[in-house]
Amino acid sequence: MKCYLQNLCLFAFLACGMTATVSATEIDFENDIFPILDDNCLFCHGEDEQESGLRLDRRGFMLRGGDSGLAAIVPGHPEKSYLVDAISHVDEDMAMPPDEDKIADEDIELITRWIKEGAIWPGQMDDVAEEEIDHWAFLPRQTEFDHHTIDGFVHAKLSEAGLSFSRPADPRSLIRRVSIILTGLAPTPERTFDFIAAFNEDADSAYEQLVDELLASPHFGERWAQHWLDVIRWAETNGSESNLYRKNAWMYRDYVVRSFNEDKPYDEFIREQIAGDITGHGDATGFLVAGPHVPAATVGQEPTAIRQARADRMDEVLQTVGASMMGVTIGCARCHNHKFDPISINDYYSMTAAFQDVEFGSRFPELGADHPRTLRAAQLRDELKTLREQMRSKGWAWVEDWTGYEEVHFPTKTIDELRIHFDGRWVMLDELEIFESTGEQRNVLAEDMGTVITDNPTTHVPNQPPKNLNDGVFGTKGWRGVSKKGNKETPWLEFAFAAPFDIGMIRLSSNREDFLETDYLEGMNQSKYGDFKLEIRDADGDWKPFASTSAMKKRSSENEERQALQSQIQETIAALLIEGPQPAFLGQFVPPVETYVLARGSPESPRDQVFAAAPKRLNGNLDVEPNAPGPQRRKAFAEWLVASDNPLTARVMTNRMWHHIFGSGIVPTPSDFGRAGAPPTHPELLDWLTSQFIDSGWSMKSIIRQIVLSRAFRQSSTPDQDGLAKDGSAQLLWRFPPRRVEAEVIRDSVLQASGRLDSTIGGPSYRIHNVKKRYAQWEVIDNHSDETWRRMLYQERMRRVDDRIFTAFDFPDCGQIRAKRPVSTTPLQALNLMNSDFVVTQAQLLADRAESESGPSIEDQINRCFELLLCRRPSQTELTASVEFAQTQSIELLCRTLINTNEFAFLP
Repeated sequence: MKCYLQNLCLFAFLACGMTATVSATEIDFENDIFPILDDNCLFCHGEDEQESGLRLDRRGFMLRGGDSGLAAIVPGHPEKSYLVDAISHVDEDMAMPPDEDKIADEDIELITRWIKEGAIWPGQMDDVAEEEIDHWAFLPRQTEFDHHTIDGFVHAKLSEAGLSFSRPADPRSLIRRVSIILTGLAPTPERTFDFIAAFNEDADSAYEQLVDELLASPHFGERWAQHWLDVIRWAETNGSESNLYRKNAWMYRDYVVRSFNEDKPYDEFIREQIAGDITGHGDATGFLVAGPHVPAATVGQEPTAIRQARADRMDEVLQTVGASMMGVTIGCARCHNHKFDPISINDYYSMTAAFQDVEFGSRFPELGADHPRTLRAAQLRDELKTLREQMRSKGWAWVEDWTGYEEVHFPTKTIDELRIHFDGRWVMLDELEIFESTGEQRNVLAEDMGTVITDNPTTHVPNQPPKNLNDGVFGTKGWRGVSKKGNKETPWLEFAFAAPFDIGMIRLSSNREDFLETDYLEGMNQSKYGDFKLEIRDADGDWKPFASTSAMKKRSSENEERQALQSQIQETIAALLIEGPQPAFLGQFVPPVETYVLARGSPESPRDQVFAAAPKRLNGNLDVEPNAPGPQRRKAFAEWLVASDNPLTARVMTNRMWHHIFGSGIVPTPSDFGRAGAPPTHPELLDWLTSQFIDSGWSMKSIIRQIVLSRAFRQSSTPDQDGLAKDGSAQLLWRFPPRRVEAEVIRDSVLQASGRLDSTIGGPSYRIHNVKKRYAQWEVIDNHSDETWRRMLYQERMRRVDDRIFTAFDFPDCGQIRAKRPVSTTPLQALNLMNSDFVVTQAQLLADRAESESGPSIEDQINRCFELLLCRRPSQTELTASVEFAQTQSIELLCRTLINTNEFAFLP
């Protein structure tokens, strides 16, 4: 037996030695590998032709890979090498060569061994195949210039084309133009007449004073916030099948308005939107989740669907960041290397790693001590505390409605047991908290406090037990108690505390998830537990009530004082829910998971792991540890964006300002500075103005002021035959390019003319839609009553919903990035401006205002209508025709006609 074993071991040893000898045979690249590539691959992937951008005749190109972004070879790792997958026909969609020409198995094995052993290619081991970046947008900014004013650059271009500036605009056109561009509101007739008088005495001084006045107006922030919200696709619904409302998403809109009004440095604006949760500006992170998304309930429970939905949400984040701040189409690199720009698929997923902790949802924003909401909340909570103390001093209990949950307050009880006895026969709770009234005011029902919860065994529901009441999970997966047929008992809950506690408040809810995430659903925030009694044991050990919610809600002459205090408490809570920190759709933050390159964008095909970085070719090293926490990654990415050597960020915003002032950017494609975008019309001017922007401390108002004070901006918009022939779109700015104003400018200016514009800044959006079922569609039910007479910026912004008036004027639906709104001309526009309920109502109010301010004379009323809408008086011909029209029709119909004129709807 021993001899047999010895022989067996010897045989195994010799066999291993033989195998080692075979595998140790070195592969000769020229004789073993190159002939396989030459026969099967290089015709389509060689020097003369590279299908799918893949070149296999040089080692450097193999390491880089083709358009897929996956390395053809990864030395030492054939399992990570795209070439091995392709020639092995792992996936028929990427099989190369096709089935009938598949490489022989022994050749595949030889290539696999060659890669595993280091992919030795004599003479090319140091070969690097990197394309040079030669596109202007990715190169450093120019620093030496031939001119040092906007007009110097513009005039030079005009001279090259044989053109020159037009004459200056008349003062009435100028004040209308600059007022609308800076504030989105036409000037009042009184301000117009004052300006014209001052302009005729000292044009430059009067105009500079006007510009400074408009830049200081709180309406400046409203106007420029709208531009930013267009770019990032901000809306108040998620855009999916359910299209649910996003809880308090308007808080982000208000942050943008406030930032532009304060002239917050743009670099700080970027930092806060990407990492405001760690800088005391938690309301700024609504930027990250501004795009559409599919909520979890719609995605379902299928793991592949969940992974795909998560990848889609990450893509929405990158689209927002890429288009708005970087001016590049990041999403093009999701499935393969970018076709035009130096962004690889590795870059794309490295950027997702930088935002891996971002999730779509609501949270309480992190706000600094000096934040307006923090200060207002402190004031309101002090008022609430005083009112509560008055209630307790009287020995009263009361109920507070916090919309998504209720709180029952009562004078302090020192107890070790408590019972909640419900009046109804069917009860549902998702979470319940019992708070101490002294000390740290702990939740004594928290899981780690040792409280034992039991329910009525006769109403117990097995699959929804009492332990669900303190698991911290909100929604429909909670506790239920049901009185079955024939059972006269109603549900109750008993709590046995680990020790006696001083308690004074109970908080309970049926579906707090909805409260945190959404709003305006039928049946939402309605309690599914009804009234109940709070009971403690008496001296005999029997349960006796000490408070009843039904009794708290009853009104009687005996409790008028309590009811008055109750009303004041509820009013204070209502103010706190609007003016203080509240759960809002500003994004949630989750522990970041490992990030992998997804072959062809599929979550089911993960490849190499990557770590947080910006595009490699743009010096994208973020200098953070691979396992750095999410906020640190995002902060580092923001710092990369605003770094002095980043060629994109400041250029992109400078161009946006130019675009919103002249109607077209120096780069006509403001969110695509790549090769697929349009080239700049004035590249030197763009770099000079960008340098001015950075040197100003990233002050937007400084650059906007500089642009609108230029001769290029102040010139007339009157056409000229020579100019039209040489530069029909006026891109060279031989005149100010006239254009139709946006939908919100038309609407807001009508309201201002009628004298009914509510100029309140910020707060919840005004409602024009219904309260709907979860999967129903939003319907417009009121888009014209006095409750809607605020600026259109504050109108509920729902995706996939036509507001039935101004959507016709190219108001975006926020499903796609709108860096540049289209301008269409359709019959529906004229019909809406003539016959919609909004215009009919406002025209009547205009007519009433004209009569009130001008008296009974029809001529005087017509003069006033022209002033209010067009900031001028009618010519004699216009007045004669208008009088005849008003006598046969009405002043109200004349107002509707004036609203439909090009003079009202176009920038002069």
